[in-house]
This record gives sequence, C-alpha cells and structure tokens, in this order.
Amino acid sequence: MLCYNAQDLARSFRTVRTNTIKIAEEIPEDKYGFQPAPGTRTVAQTLGHVAVITIWTREFQSGRPTSVDFQTFSAALQRINAAEQALDTKAKLLDALQKNGDDFASWLEKQSDEFLAEHVNFPAPMQPPSKTRFEMILAVKEHEMHHRAQLMIVERIIGITPHLTREMEARIAEAQTQMQQAGSRG
Repeated sequence: MLCYNAQDLARSFRTVRTNTIKIAEEIPEDKYGFQPAPGTRTVAQTLGHVAVITIWTREFQSGRPTSVDFQTFSAALQRINAAEQALDTKAKLLDALQKNGDDFASWLEKQSDEFLAEHVNFPAPMQPPSKTRFEMILAVKEHEMHHRAQLMIVERIIGITPHLTREMEARIAEAQTQMQQAGSRG
C-alpha cells in the first residue's frame, strides 16, 4: 500500500494546474510570444507543452506497457509537438490547460495502488533502468512545476508579481497586523 495514493496525486496535480492556469490568465496575450533567452520556449510554447504532456502520459500509462523504447517515445514526441503547434491563441491554450488537466486528474484519481506500483522498464543506457508508474506520473507534476517556475520568472521580467507571491505577501501582512493588534492589547 502506498502512503500517497492516486487520489492524493490527482488532488496535488489539480493544485499545480490551477496555479499554472492562473499564470496563463495573468500574462497578457501580447506577451505570449515573449522568449526570455535565445533557444528557450516562448510563453505560448511553454504553456502548450504543459497543456499536452498529460495527454501522452495518460495514453501511455492506460495501455499498461511494461517497457518503453526510443521508437515509442520518439513517436509520442512528434504527436506532442503537433498538438502544441495547434494551440496558437491564448484562448486555445487556456482551454487545453483546463480540459487536459481535468481529464488527466480524473483519470489519475481512479488508478489503484497496484497500478501505481507497477514497474516500467527503459532501454539502456537510460538510468534508472525502470521506474514505477507512480514515479512516472509524479514526474508530470514535477515537470509542470519546473515550467511554471520559468513562467513566474517571465512574469517578473514583464512586470507582473506572480499571484502566489502576492498571496504570500498578503498572508504575511495579515499575520503582522494581527501580531501588532495582539501586542497593543497585551
């Protein structure tokens, strides 16, 4: 039995996706072509990548393969790239982030501990030579958080304070106010 089950993973993925969508909403569409450095994705490309990666993961894991090879992965990358290209407006990106995120989380929360514990083997020279489905699915959330951090830096560059920072600053200010009020009563 896993201590962190599929329902927990789905719940935490939904939190991550909700925060990604909030960032996508806050960045103006005229900044979606912004590229922070040569050789990096634009805002739109990053959001497109995040929006479609869950489709491949769900398709792959639903087939319950016990191994993955370079041909399968290469074919998936081609499909992912094509799907990313089709998301060429802010509205399409927001819709794909919401729909694909909801679909992935709904699928995920139905998976059993046994399913998550199964191992998938990788070809040499990849390391480690295998991972559990749980590790592979958790990597999707970690991957999105990586790209969301990039988008938060982009927000700073274009003059937006990220919503998570604003919310934390508000909580700190509220706590300080409460401490000051408690101190003045004491």
